[in-house]
Amino acid sequence: MPFAPSDMTLTSPAFGNGDVIPTRHSGEGEDRSPALKWSGAPAGTAGFAVVCHDPDAPLVSPGGTYGFVHWALYNLPAEVTSLEEATAIGTAGINDVGNIGYNGPMPPAGHGVHRYYFWVIALDAVTDLPEGLTLWQLLERIEPNILGMNRLVGTYQR
Repeated sequence: MPFAPSDMTLTSPAFGNGDVIPTRHSGEGEDRSPALKWSGAPAGTAGFAVVCHDPDAPLVSPGGTYGFVHWALYNLPAEVTSLEEATAIGTAGINDVGNIGYNGPMPPAGHGVHRYYFWVIALDAVTDLPEGLTLWQLLERIEPNILGMNRLVGTYQR
């Protein structure tokens, strides 16, 4: 993923940065995406994308990517600066379970604490991308338009 850190802030009423993600947002619970809120987008922001990735998952793909993608959400216009729990707005990509939409934390039992990186990505263009892109397809298409990004990290273990 291109790295363009910015002064944006990303928060959730469900958990703080570095805190445990509540079970209701996990694969063991209701599997509902957490509410998110962001502010401080760079000047010229026309849209956003949101992703969730677990870099601690013991998976490496043949393409050289690592970890596990839990969520890719895109086609969010600039006026959207928050998502409700279990949001239905935006366009969902495919997660590494093979489903469209959010798939909450559920690391292998006994594997220890995993970190879940929720990223908000500010774009200089409005996107109209099709449903079902993988994270890597999404990043390939939006990379030239990334103005800034920041993250919220939650943890979870089974």
